[in-house]
Amino acid sequence: MTIKEIQDEIIDEFSMFDDWMQRYEYIIELGKSLPLIKEEYKVDENLIKGCQSKVWLQGEQNDDKIVFTADSDAILTKGIIAILIRAFSNQKASDIINANTDFIDEIGLKEHLSATRANGLVSMIKNIKMYALAFDAKNKN
Repeated sequence: MTIKEIQDEIIDEFSMFDDWMQRYEYIIELGKSLPLIKEEYKVDENLIKGCQSKVWLQGEQNDDKIVFTADSDAILTKGIIAILIRAFSNQKASDIINANTDFIDEIGLKEHLSATRANGLVSMIKNIKMYALAFDAKNKN
């Protein structure tokens, strides 16, 4: 599936819920299904700066795609990074770099987060794109 198709799927899933309490519960459930990051990657250089909670993000190139794993010490944040990983993992670096992130606004996530969590969300997206830029540059050399 393309990033856009996955994002559309996420938008459809969120539209099934009537209120934000149900959406928060769904985000928490998504966090529980997040594949666990290896302990060796839970190091300071993989911590996302600008997050209220601790969030570790690791990206590896697998053929021509980037595979992300992550973890967080906060259950809601873990769900947020799970949504982003679902959208961007197993995708080509160039597709991640050029991907639109409007789906976050379409599901209303940013406006229903505290200011510090919203900043963390932006930092998570930025880190995912930075991994893609780094792998893209490496591939061109």
